[in-house]
Amino acid sequence: MPVENERKFVLHDPHGALERALGNVRPAIPRKAIRQGYLDTVGLRIRRFDQDGRVSHIFSYKRPVDDVMVEIEREIDAVDFERLWKLRREALEKVRYSIAAGDCQWDIDFFKDGGRTYFALAEVEMPEGREEPPPPPAILAPYIEFLVERGDERFSSKKLADPAYARRLAVGVPAAAAD
Repeated sequence: MPVENERKFVLHDPHGALERALGNVRPAIPRKAIRQGYLDTVGLRIRRFDQDGRVSHIFSYKRPVDDVMVEIEREIDAVDFERLWKLRREALEKVRYSIAAGDCQWDIDFFKDGGRTYFALAEVEMPEGREEPPPPPAILAPYIEFLVERGDERFSSKKLADPAYARRLAVGVPAAAAD
């Protein structure tokens, strides 16, 4: 069964320097535009990925089971995605840059509202059983505000889909990190 083992990092990039730097790296760092919706059943979401004009649609089931997060993803066609999109509760758009680093994958997400970034978050996907995240890629390190504690739902993408919530959260980040 696929298990998700990730750690999140809140980023501080108020002027978009990191996002520009990632976009200017050569050879290019893979970039995806993501449109994501959460359905009315806990753990169900749909996503549309656009990478260099290649579009795919994914249906996901993601739930904690015992001490791990199980995540099952299946590709669906565009028609089914659009049908399910009508049932979404929360929705978001973000741009993701992905950096492979050894046995880990770094995903750097820039949450968008009307094309403008309102929150930045990095996640490192690690092999199952690994507890400590590896050092971040050099391009990312200067922008890390803090490591999110495991289980801190304040930084879930579902909650960050609300730009007003994310902006309020960002203002309180130094206090949140000290909790």
